[in-house]
Amino acid sequence: MPDQLLTLNAGSSSIKYALFDPTAGLAKPVLTGQVDGIGTRSGPANHEAALASVLLRLPPDSIRAVGHRVVHGGALFGEPRALDDDVLADIEALTPLAPLHQPHNLAGVHAARLAFPGVPQVACFDTAFHRDAPLVNQHFALPEVWFDRGIRRYGFHGLSYESIVAQLAADPSVPRGRVVIAHLGNGASMAAVRDGRPVATTMSFSPLDGLPMGTRCGRLDAAVVLHLIRQEGLSVDQVSQLLHRESGLLGLSGVSSDMRELLAADNAGARLAIDYFVEQVLRELAGMAAALRGLDTLVFTGGIGENAAALRARIVEGAAWMGLRLDVRGNSCRMPRISAHDSRVDVRVLRTNEESVIARHTARITGLHAASP
Repeated sequence: MPDQLLTLNAGSSSIKYALFDPTAGLAKPVLTGQVDGIGTRSGPANHEAALASVLLRLPPDSIRAVGHRVVHGGALFGEPRALDDDVLADIEALTPLAPLHQPHNLAGVHAARLAFPGVPQVACFDTAFHRDAPLVNQHFALPEVWFDRGIRRYGFHGLSYESIVAQLAADPSVPRGRVVIAHLGNGASMAAVRDGRPVATTMSFSPLDGLPMGTRCGRLDAAVVLHLIRQEGLSVDQVSQLLHRESGLLGLSGVSSDMRELLAADNAGARLAIDYFVEQVLRELAGMAAALRGLDTLVFTGGIGENAAALRARIVEGAAWMGLRLDVRGNSCRMPRISAHDSRVDVRVLRTNEESVIARHTARITGLHAASP
């Protein structure tokens, strides 16, 4: 069997893996798989169990490099890095900033190091894409000393955004210029991109900010946290549990964190959660368009963005004042372009390919030969 490159993408509720043959190029893997529903009734109990099942399906003797998605790179990591003990320690120190993700990312690294001893491994950071955003959009309105100490807007889902930007650049039919990418899934964010470069994004210091998500609250008045601690008597750990694991779609609906289940449900809680999600997407879309001083293209991606036609319809119709018009048939069929012919904004649905992005970075850093795409 030829040399293989493995990518592991361990998220908050799923693990994706892909096996690439570098001599055949890195655009398409030779093997892919995904373990969903981690921690739910229908899925593995935890990430360790999910990872164990993934590793059993792989040919260990042929793997020559492993690339990992790592959510938070902090101020230290503005580009992918080869993994060693020092880099791992620095990544682990960032765990409090992404408690739903960083431990699982690290679990993937440790499992792969045990399974493939001596094989070079690379960390690809979700924050890296946003490092070139204008400084004004990386700041909070805090004294500058805190920015220097790492309290800043990092942004996330960067590997997904990098994938979408590459796909748009390769398609001459897509209007160039001002693009908003809506990565909507169990984790959700939006990014404003101009001419392929980052401008602004909805997540900030941690993946807790911005849009409401499966179990995360999204944007929240900081005084609410102070109130929960001072007046309600919650500990810091209890507040963290509430905001990270008991809020978002789950908290609003009281039913589920899964948008598919909410769309199928017929009760007031599910309707509230969906309405709130759509409303916040529309508000953030306006904000991202303002950061770009206009909008040429809107792209939906992520599990919800790619698959929930009814939600896409509500968002596009809610943004009609911005010149968006929906092609109802194209949307229901999940065509790549779902905007009507008279829409002033081009609206697309694209499948993100974070694995290919990770594979390209890993091949470059490890020196593993890859064929031209």
